[in-house]
Amino acid sequence: MKIYLVGGAVRDALLGLPVKDRDWVVVGSTPQEMLDAGYQQVGRDFPVFLHPQTHEEYALARTERKSGSGYTGFTCYAAPDVTLEDDLKRRDLTINALAQDDNGEIIDPYNGLGDLQNRLLRHVSPAFGEDPLRVLRVARFAARYAHLGFRIADETLALMREMTHAGELEHLTPERVWKETESALTTRNPQVFFQVLRDCGALRVLFPEIDALFGVPAPAKWHPEIDTGIHTLMTLSMAAMLSPQVDVRFATLCHDLGKGLTPPELWPRHHGHGPAGVKLVEQLCQRLRVPNEIRDLARLVAEFHDLIHTFPMLNPKTIVKLFDSIDAWRKPQRVEQLALTSEADVRGRTGFESADYPQGRWLR
Repeated sequence: MKIYLVGGAVRDALLGLPVKDRDWVVVGSTPQEMLDAGYQQVGRDFPVFLHPQTHEEYALARTERKSGSGYTGFTCYAAPDVTLEDDLKRRDLTINALAQDDNGEIIDPYNGLGDLQNRLLRHVSPAFGEDPLRVLRVARFAARYAHLGFRIADETLALMREMTHAGELEHLTPERVWKETESALTTRNPQVFFQVLRDCGALRVLFPEIDALFGVPAPAKWHPEIDTGIHTLMTLSMAAMLSPQVDVRFATLCHDLGKGLTPPELWPRHHGHGPAGVKLVEQLCQRLRVPNEIRDLARLVAEFHDLIHTFPMLNPKTIVKLFDSIDAWRKPQRVEQLALTSEADVRGRTGFESADYPQGRWLR
């Protein structure tokens, strides 16, 4: 029996990042040997065990074979003859296919160290294409490590496009799509997640309401970046700088969805896009089963962000009506949340990144 530290713990340690969770692979053992050694099996059908003292996960080395559609259609084979290299080959990216033995030596059969040094996200093998969830995972890794200069290898992005065009993403459940999206929204650069999805065609499949904003112009006087899709990603980037809250970031992402409904003959103006966007927010959130609290804030931001921009001109009656509409008396945190999302909207424009936003202070 040989035990190796694998995956994210090895990767993040090499990058000088904090290691949160440690996963281990056990080569040359059987379930009975693990139980005899005091390990506790997590599930009867899966060769994963909890260490008797640390409660960290120890998995028997295994291979996976595609046996059905989607990300659950795999048959697992775990036995003493499965090698470490076999186990690492089933992983998604080369930087996640690294292992470390008990002497601290790095085992790197798929050039993960080279890709780590070159800041490349590259798939390990063609088997990557068998799991559609990996499209979202790579987009999330791109967002997570964007500040370190990581980019997706050309051949990996090409494979992600092939998977998207083959309809593989349609096998993903709403819960898994939202889970990956929520994780991506917690990163330092969540806008990268959505840009990667657009680059491989997945945004049109999973987030058509957001994809529809690209190519929709706004008045250059107010939006030097012109393209509403670009503005949306800029506002999300700004929201990530202003707040760590997922609900604030998601609401900012959805604030201009209504502009995707404006008839082209009315471009570049979008009168009434706020209230029009509420239905699209509800549609997106219902499809992905977004939690109610996050959905409710996104609806309010879509409806009222333009009104907040005019806050100095509002009379007391309108202000009270606004506070009633956002339920500020029972949920005072929404005042701060709307101030942040509206500020992100104003500063998420080319040349306005450092703009002051007094309306936010007045609203608070």
